[in-house]
Amino acid sequence: MKKFDLFNQFFDPMIVIRDYEEVVFKNSAFCRVFKPFYGIRQFAHQVTFDMCPVDSENVDLYSPIFQSIVSKEPFSARVSYLSDDGGISYYDLTTLKRGQYTIIRMVDVSSDVLLESNKRENDAVKIKLNKLEEENDELQKIRQKAQSQAIKIALINKVSNIIRESVDISVILNSALKELAIMFGCFRVYYASTEGNGFKIEEVYGENTLKSPNVTFDNYAMNKLKSGKISVSYSLLECVEAESFKQSVLRVIVPVFYTQKMIGVLVLLSYQKRELNEEIEILDAVSSQLGSAIIRAELYQKNVKNVKNLKKALNELKETQLQLINAEKMASLGQLVAGVAHEINTPVASIKSNNSLMLKLLPQIEDENIRQTLMDINSIDKEAIQRISNIVISLKKFVRLDEAELQEADINKEIDLTLDLIRHETKNKIEIEKIYGKIPPVKCYPNMLNQVFTNILVNACQAIEKEGKITITTEYLDGSLIVKIKDNGCGIPREDLEKIFTAGYTTKGVGVGTGLGLAISQKIIDKHGGTIKVYSEVGKGTEFVITIKCE
Repeated sequence: MKKFDLFNQFFDPMIVIRDYEEVVFKNSAFCRVFKPFYGIRQFAHQVTFDMCPVDSENVDLYSPIFQSIVSKEPFSARVSYLSDDGGISYYDLTTLKRGQYTIIRMVDVSSDVLLESNKRENDAVKIKLNKLEEENDELQKIRQKAQSQAIKIALINKVSNIIRESVDISVILNSALKELAIMFGCFRVYYASTEGNGFKIEEVYGENTLKSPNVTFDNYAMNKLKSGKISVSYSLLECVEAESFKQSVLRVIVPVFYTQKMIGVLVLLSYQKRELNEEIEILDAVSSQLGSAIIRAELYQKNVKNVKNLKKALNELKETQLQLINAEKMASLGQLVAGVAHEINTPVASIKSNNSLMLKLLPQIEDENIRQTLMDINSIDKEAIQRISNIVISLKKFVRLDEAELQEADINKEIDLTLDLIRHETKNKIEIEKIYGKIPPVKCYPNMLNQVFTNILVNACQAIEKEGKITITTEYLDGSLIVKIKDNGCGIPREDLEKIFTAGYTTKGVGVGTGLGLAISQKIIDKHGGTIKVYSEVGKGTEFVITIKCE
C-alpha cells in the first residue's frame, strides 16, 4: 500500500499485517533479507523465541510474529530466524499498533548475539584454562598413572580373553605366548610343564634352538620358582646345558601354579635391557589365569575323551544288542520251523501213503461214478500234500541255520521264496510286479538278506490300506547288485525318514511294530558292505533301494 512506502527508507526489514493474517506491505529491506512466502504462517513458523514463552497446544502462540499481532500493547522480543538452508540469524523484533494494522520492525542483531556468545565462551574458556593450569601438574601425574594402569589392565584382559575363549590347550598356550612375546619384545617365549626335577617344553612361540624338549635351570632360579617368585636375570645361558648366547639376554621365568602346586613355567627371552616393575604384576596375573585354564582344558579333554568312549561303547552295545536280538530271533524261528516241519511231515507222510494206497484200490470199485469221484478227490489231496511239502521246504530254506557262512545265491529266487512266505499278506489284495534283471550268483548271507526282503515287503503290505501294487526291480550294474522295492501305500512323513532305521523307532501302533525290523535290516546290509536308502512321499508311496557291491 502506498501509504506505507515511506518504510522503504528504513534499512531494517519491516512488514505490515492487517487484522490477524493479511500481509499488506513488506519494505524493500524485508524483501532483500527474507525469501518470498505465500502466507504469514509460513514466515511465522521460521521465527521463534530463544525460549518458549507459553505452554499451549496452539502452535501459533509459540511464534513471536503471532504474539506481536495478538498483543494489545507494543511488543518487543529477541527472536531467531531459521532459513531454508539451515542458517540461523537473530533480530530484535518490535511492533507498533495502528488500528487494524500491526507494523513489525526487525533489527538484525546477529553480530551482537555472536559477539556476546563468543564473549561468554571466552570467559568460560579463561576460567577453565586457569583451572587446568592450576591442576596441570596433578593431572599429569594422574594421567601417567592411569595410562600405565590402563595398559596393564588391557594387556591382562587381552590375554585373559584369549585364555577363556578356548578349551584347547595348544590354542590357549600359543595365543598367550604370542601376546606375551609382543608385550615384552621377546624373541622366544615358551611354556614347559613340570616333569620330575625339571620341565618339558609343551609349546613355543619363536624359533626353538634347544636340542632337547627337557630343560632345567640353575639353583638360584629353581629356588625362586619353588618359593613362588618370578626369576628375572641377565644371562648368557637359557638353561642348564644349553649353548651360550653371543650376548647376555633378559631371561624371565614365571612359575605357573594351580592350587599351590607348580604345574609348569613360562620362559621369556629378550635382547631388550629394561627394568620390570608393573610388568611383574602382569606376569603374575597371566600365570595365575593360565594355570587355571590349563587344568580346565585338561579336564575338558579328558571329559571329551570319556564321552567319545562312552558313545562308542553305547553304539557297540546297541549293535551287539541288535545282533543278539536278531540271532535269538532267528534261532527261535529255526527251532520253531524245525519242530513244525517235523510235526507236519509226519501226518503228511501218513496222508501221502494213504493217498497212494487209495490210488491202487480205486480200480477195484465197480461203480464208475463213485470211482471217478474218489479219483478226483485223490488228485486234489495229492496236490494239497505237495503244496504243504513245498511250504515246509520254503520255511527250511528261509531259515538256513546251517548256512551262516558266505555263499553264492540267486537273489531273484530268494525274493520269490520270500514272496511265497508272505503270500497271506498279498493274496487278493496286492498286485506284485516283478521286473527281474539278469543277476549273476551273488556271494552273501541268504538267510539274512531274506530277513531284509521280508521286513521291507511286510512293511509295504501294511502301508497299503485296501488294494495296491508293489514293484520289485533287480539289476546288476557296474559290479553292484541293486534291489528296488516300491509300493503305492500311504508313504512316510519327511520328519520320520531320518529316524526309521533307529532301533526302537516305529510309526506303527502299539503291538503292531517293535521298531527293530529296519534297524536290523540296515545292520545286515552294512555287514554286506552295502547301502540301504529310502525315498517316500506322503500319499504316493515309498521306495527302498538296496545296493551291494559284488566285486
